[in-house]
Amino acid sequence: MGFSQTIQTKFKLILWSCIAIFLGWTCIQTFILFWYDIPIYLAIIDSVVSASIYAISSYVIANALHYYQPEKDRYSYVLVWIIFLASLSAFCIKWSLQLLIHNEDYLAVILHSLPLRGLAGSLLIGGMAIMNVLWNSQKSQSEQEKRKSDAEKLAREAELYNLRQQLQPHFLFNSLNSIVALIGRQPETAKKMVFQLSDFLRGTLRKDDQQFIPLQEELDHLQLYLDIEKVRFGHRLDVRTHVDERATDTVLPAMITQPLLENAIKYGLYDTTGKVIIDIKIHLQAPFLIVQIENPYDIENTLSKKSSGFGLRSVQRRLFLLYGRTDLLQTKTENHTFIVTITIPQPHD
Repeated sequence: MGFSQTIQTKFKLILWSCIAIFLGWTCIQTFILFWYDIPIYLAIIDSVVSASIYAISSYVIANALHYYQPEKDRYSYVLVWIIFLASLSAFCIKWSLQLLIHNEDYLAVILHSLPLRGLAGSLLIGGMAIMNVLWNSQKSQSEQEKRKSDAEKLAREAELYNLRQQLQPHFLFNSLNSIVALIGRQPETAKKMVFQLSDFLRGTLRKDDQQFIPLQEELDHLQLYLDIEKVRFGHRLDVRTHVDERATDTVLPAMITQPLLENAIKYGLYDTTGKVIIDIKIHLQAPFLIVQIENPYDIENTLSKKSSGFGLRSVQRRLFLLYGRTDLLQTKTENHTFIVTITIPQPHD
């Protein structure tokens, strides 16, 4: 709801509240006066005049509280306004009725009833004031929560973007080093790798504004990354992807698997000379998409490598920022195999 719509809604509420005060108090006071054997025409005149002045006073304090919202320690100012308007209303009623009614006995009744009229005015005007104070307080709290939510969302999106951007240079530098090494002895291969790297980076840029993408799109982008890595490692790298048919319509965070696969290649192929098989297993376990990557694991080679573990930590952080959970990334080792599993909650239909 926009600001102007909120203002219109509030003024409509104030207007209908004043109308309700007028109609309600007219009926109540007419009934009370008639109950005490006041002639019906006098009861109606008195009630209409009183209700009109109370409604006007209620509108005045509601309009004033729209432009002035007292702090919590200054609510006493509102009480002063209520007492002042209630007293003023009582004397306006007395003055108006003296002009309209010429029954001396009834005018005496009006004079003696001023304290009660002031009390009634205080209750009606006070009720309107309380309603507006609560409205303002609720609106202020709602706006504060929205600002806080927007700030948190911006901070979360900025951190997500930063995490994704930090992942690219590491891979990019490795690829450029491989291209430099290939230029002299295998220029055609180096040229091919440049084109593949270009396609991969172009796809990465297109996904910068996408938080979630279909699984097939993620796999296609992952294949671009693998094509580059296969140029670097040749026949030694064998990545086998197993996708459950039920998982074809799922979605996942854009480029969430590339850091995991890069981690698997780093710890699976580096410091080895033979062929290495890396398995990517994807299946649906409603309401979650399960992505599991397995690579050979040599504890001695792993300990010898200096690594900050940024890839896994960045993926875990992204999953937390997106889903608010810390249990969506799990790692374990089984028989010299390192297994990382990410669990992606799927949106409800």
